[in-house]
Amino acid sequence: MCGFVGFYSNKKYDKSVIENMSQKIEHRGPDSAGYFLDENVNIGFRRLSFVDVKGGEQPISNASDDIVIVFNGEIYNYLDLRKDLIAKGYKFKTLTDTEVILIGYQEYGIEGILSKLRGMFAFTIYDKRDNKIIGARDHFGIKPYYYCDYSENSTLLFSSEIKAFLSFPDFKKQLNEKALKNYLVFQYNPLEETFFKNVKKLKAGHYFIYENGNLEINRFFKPEFDYVDESESEVIKRIDDAVQESVAAHKTGEFEIGSFLSGGVDSSYIVASTVPNKTFSVGFDTKGLSNPDFNETNLAKKLSDILNIENFSKIISKEEFFDGINKVQYFSDEPHANLSSVPLYFLSKLASEHVKVVYSGEGADELFGGYYEYYDNLLSRIYKKLPFSLRRYIYEKTKDKPHFKGQYIVNKHGRKVEDRFIGQAFIMDDDTANSLLKGKYKNDIKAADLTKKYFDDVKDMDDLTKYLYLDMNMWLVEDILLKADKMTMANSLELRVPFLDIKMWDVARSILPKYKVKRGKTKYAFRKASMTKIPEECSKRKKVGFVVPFSNWIKEEKYYNSIKSLFNESFVSEFFEKDLILDLLEKHYKGVSNEGRKIYTIYTFLLWYKIYFLNDGLEV
Repeated sequence: MCGFVGFYSNKKYDKSVIENMSQKIEHRGPDSAGYFLDENVNIGFRRLSFVDVKGGEQPISNASDDIVIVFNGEIYNYLDLRKDLIAKGYKFKTLTDTEVILIGYQEYGIEGILSKLRGMFAFTIYDKRDNKIIGARDHFGIKPYYYCDYSENSTLLFSSEIKAFLSFPDFKKQLNEKALKNYLVFQYNPLEETFFKNVKKLKAGHYFIYENGNLEINRFFKPEFDYVDESESEVIKRIDDAVQESVAAHKTGEFEIGSFLSGGVDSSYIVASTVPNKTFSVGFDTKGLSNPDFNETNLAKKLSDILNIENFSKIISKEEFFDGINKVQYFSDEPHANLSSVPLYFLSKLASEHVKVVYSGEGADELFGGYYEYYDNLLSRIYKKLPFSLRRYIYEKTKDKPHFKGQYIVNKHGRKVEDRFIGQAFIMDDDTANSLLKGKYKNDIKAADLTKKYFDDVKDMDDLTKYLYLDMNMWLVEDILLKADKMTMANSLELRVPFLDIKMWDVARSILPKYKVKRGKTKYAFRKASMTKIPEECSKRKKVGFVVPFSNWIKEEKYYNSIKSLFNESFVSEFFEKDLILDLLEKHYKGVSNEGRKIYTIYTFLLWYKIYFLNDGLEV
């Protein structure tokens, strides 16, 4: 995998500027560095090489040297595209997928080549002919893309990571006050704007054209459902056929391939379908903990042995975990409060000691219906037989009452999906978030305001489709894929996600909801398909994910005191009502209530702020 940095400006800068920016993302590409310098445009590139290792250095220019490209990702159909372009008379200087995008743009234009690409990508093209810059991000947002438009002085910055902007002399590092409140609600930043003022994320399935100081953003891909009425057996076969075709297409490059492996169906299905050279697993020491899900390495080892694949595992200690939180906040660019990012960082570090590329099972839950929220148990299904008006009435009468048996069912089915669901992470409601914050960090942007545009797209569809669509557009992009890219790239490791493939989506979008969730079983047809490759016990295993004992550990005096010390630092009162967040910590420590997720979300923001604003973005 790779990373790029660059800028367009009417002001002249020394080469050291682009070199320093590039140095900030060296972890994305330690194999080599490349640069392009023109009158107004400077571009830097860091390479982690897989295809055409000897001849594929970037930036790459076309035959007439008037179009230049930098590219981060993998294009899985590039050989077919290359063959078509050769037939049209084009000659290639390299064997790379990068040059295929470049020549494809020259032949088809930006929307033409984007319509043909199968893969994960973020790329920037400088077209000297029209003095314009084009940036694009893949269909699902697997690869990141950040930009900063200073229109007042005709300057555009672009990069794979925000931290590169810190080395640009005229970058104005300012905290975006609007981002914090919504972060406390979602555990990630759901806004297009980042935590840095004027820095934005290019959305998944979008591209921009920067010309004459004007930035125009367009969408080239929008996920849409088109359900097909077919039999269960047909659905199962189509899923397995698509999985096998996708993993085969993803086998590009010149190196050994590994795979992340937990005890769940997604990673097990990937491993059994690809049969990689090695598998990698992490867990936590379960001594003194009641939940066995804190360590699934034994399950991963069992499947690896069945498939005769070498398995490597690591048990993460408490000390390593808390040290790792700082690493996660640095490499994430923005504060990130998904606890699983920390074990993912260590998993990536472990894998990077043995291979350069790994497979993972991201995307299966969002495409095929894998989350707990998506299904209804027997009591829920019975309760839903009541008229919605009655369920709504019961909810309104009981919503403020202390916890009672069946409250979850009443709360879930007494409201419409669009009135209660904001995605897989919900840390606190808007009012609670505002109550914890000081004046200028409060805001009136509600979670429902941010989800509305997505629910409006599928307003006439069933509840499951609404869940899936929202999670695809928000949770998947801003949380799951962000941490997957940032934690693997922190360790110079390429991650491939065969389930998040445009051809896999073509199958998933057509499968009726009744085959995604059925009789209380999530990913129903997907699990059935997996049984052709993995043991039944793996296919039926409930979704767990990376379960992290943070809430348990901060009841220990050592870690309780560590967080309390941070919450008491002077800078904290700039953002938070200090007595209120200390009260949360105290309630959790004494067992009055479980406030672990709220505490972690506040804690990670404060660590991130210390790194990027008090310590000037220095690597930890």
